[in-house]
Amino acid sequence: MRRAVGRWQLYGLSINDVIGSGIYLLPAAAALLLGLMSLWAVLLAGVAVSLLVLCYAQAASYFDQPGGGYLYAREAFGPFVGFEVGWMLLLTRIASAAALSNGLAEAVTHFWPHAASGGMRIAIITGSLGLLVGINVLGVRAAARTGVVLSIAKVVPLLLFVGIGAWYVDMSVASPLATPPSTRALGEAALLLLFAYAGFENLPAAAGEYRNPRRDVPFAMLSMIATVTAIYVAVQWVALGTLPGLAQAQTPLAEAAARFGGGWLALVLTVGAAVSILGTNSNTIMLGPRYLHALAADGYGPRALAGIHPRLHTPVAAIVTVGVLSLALALSGSFVQLALLSVIARLCTYIVTAGSVVVLRRTHEQREGALRLPGGALIPVLAALLAVALLASASWRNLLAGAIALLVGAVVYRFRRQPELPQH
Repeated sequence: MRRAVGRWQLYGLSINDVIGSGIYLLPAAAALLLGLMSLWAVLLAGVAVSLLVLCYAQAASYFDQPGGGYLYAREAFGPFVGFEVGWMLLLTRIASAAALSNGLAEAVTHFWPHAASGGMRIAIITGSLGLLVGINVLGVRAAARTGVVLSIAKVVPLLLFVGIGAWYVDMSVASPLATPPSTRALGEAALLLLFAYAGFENLPAAAGEYRNPRRDVPFAMLSMIATVTAIYVAVQWVALGTLPGLAQAQTPLAEAAARFGGGWLALVLTVGAAVSILGTNSNTIMLGPRYLHALAADGYGPRALAGIHPRLHTPVAAIVTVGVLSLALALSGSFVQLALLSVIARLCTYIVTAGSVVVLRRTHEQREGALRLPGGALIPVLAALLAVALLASASWRNLLAGAIALLVGAVVYRFRRQPELPQH
């Protein structure tokens, strides 16, 4: 494959992969569950997720092959664990694409109520997925450029929201000092906030198509988490301090913007939400099929899914397959249900990736250019414990769904065919 994507494009892609529906739709859910404490929760979630980002950044500095968490788990723990991680990563991408497509329809209801249900909702979901599949089929360069443009377009409305709204914040309302929430509310909010920060794990999946992945992927990931945490905290602070009914808002940022900026700013935030969700889904459709392609190339799944188009240099069959599966799931579920499903699958991969770093650092840390984290194995161990704690806070239904997914993966693993030869 051609190595076409450079450092700053990767930074834009990483921003695009994380800032999506979460910041536009989940501030209200966090406020409903945690009240004024949601401001601290957003900040602490960013700090906690940083531990996981550091693990992925360190592992990414060891390899220039595609696969991300699938590759790290396979190299550290063998083919079966690697496959299960790749399988769960694939399911995460499909569930995320489905959730984001639903979130896109919900985001535009502030000015377009018909998008809430019926044929218009189906048209938005189908049309957005079809557009993104088409762009990604054309090539990683086209998808990367689209992602960078959408990253800029999604950040500008948020900066306007914070820059204007900061002058109207009621400091007595936006104070983070409040009564601690219940353990159950805290656990549910943690999972939803994780969805808002999730997506960082996707960037290494297409490492084989980047110019200098061992150097540029860690830079992009670490720069991204600092940027995203700052934006998220500022947005939550303005929303809490300007919209008294934040917890009950269906389109929280647009409704808050309408109060202090008028209809024009509400429209900007509505368009920004749509662009933001579309941009994140663009990355999902770009990077998700790389997991499917990597699995198929290793012998799991139909041989056609391992193919690369001779002219476009993209895994066309894998991209179309992920698009079709995402559409089917999107039309059968809601945003919150699909978001929680993707989080459960993600947590499984986070735990294994953190463990992979502990193993891989013994044999790879001395490689030239490898990232060295302070404290030895301390950060990966803390990251793994964090992911386990979050997983334990999930409902038994979500945990059962995750267990079933792992069992189905184990069945698929037993029917491995001869892997593809490396393509040059």
